[in-house]
Amino acid sequence: MKPTLLVLAAGMGSRYGGLKQMDPMGPSGETVLDYSVFDAIRAGFGKVVFIIREDFAEAFKTSVGARFAGKIEVDYAFQKLDDLPAGFSIPEGRTKPWGTAHAIRAARHVVTGPFAVINADDFYGADAYQSIARWFAAAFTDSAKDHYSMVGYPLRNTLSEHGSVNRGICQTDATGLLTDVEEVVDIARDEDGTVLGTALDGSRREIADICPVSMNFWGFTVNFFTQIEEHFTTFLAEKGGEQKSECYIPTVVDDLIRHEKADCRVLETTASWFGVTYPDDKPHVVASIAKLIEAGDYPAAL
Repeated sequence: MKPTLLVLAAGMGSRYGGLKQMDPMGPSGETVLDYSVFDAIRAGFGKVVFIIREDFAEAFKTSVGARFAGKIEVDYAFQKLDDLPAGFSIPEGRTKPWGTAHAIRAARHVVTGPFAVINADDFYGADAYQSIARWFAAAFTDSAKDHYSMVGYPLRNTLSEHGSVNRGICQTDATGLLTDVEEVVDIARDEDGTVLGTALDGSRREIADICPVSMNFWGFTVNFFTQIEEHFTTFLAEKGGEQKSECYIPTVVDDLIRHEKADCRVLETTASWFGVTYPDDKPHVVASIAKLIEAGDYPAAL
């Protein structure tokens, strides 16, 4: 079965100031998403599912989804604030989405096989898709636990010069399996070049800029939906009454690893990553894509 590409596109891009998923970056009006789907098709993916919000569904389908008609199977799922397990409800006053794990959960009815997860506004590079496609094609003999994967990038290659970023900071063992992943927010270089970030417990600390980080490019099987349901239910029982609590993909994966329910291979890639978090990031992305086109990695018009 060909893998599915699951695209997290429900965010409005609050720091960027608009629907950056629809912002043209290529010379012929291509969005970052256009390049992502193009790379996925080249790597052998058979379907793309966009996780979006209902309030901009029609605009998204017209501006983005329609581009891929006839090229790959396209489907949609909606991240809804009230899409919760039985017995839970939205706390009064909450308007903030429940996080990336909840976004994946939204696709549980439209994804039936192996799938990769990406952010809509991140450019991951062709080699990253080839790398995860090879991983999907590998045979696993150990059935005692689930086997997942993640494309890792050095932290220093994922920072923005225009503001702080959030990253999943990873640790691996000697075989390349993920041993720990921690969501760290507000990561940026200070005046002397030191990289600092804030852990979820509020502590501020230094982070080595060579450590691998998760850019939310994951490889999963359908079993992950069941595991998300279990984890998200526990999360809601503990933190569901808070106004801004979020359930993150790295936190779910970390919990599965610690309880020996799954392992996660950190995949190396030669691809360059770049993303648009702030408006001032756009010129860098546009220039980087132009260089890749000049090098022959992409056609001038997709």
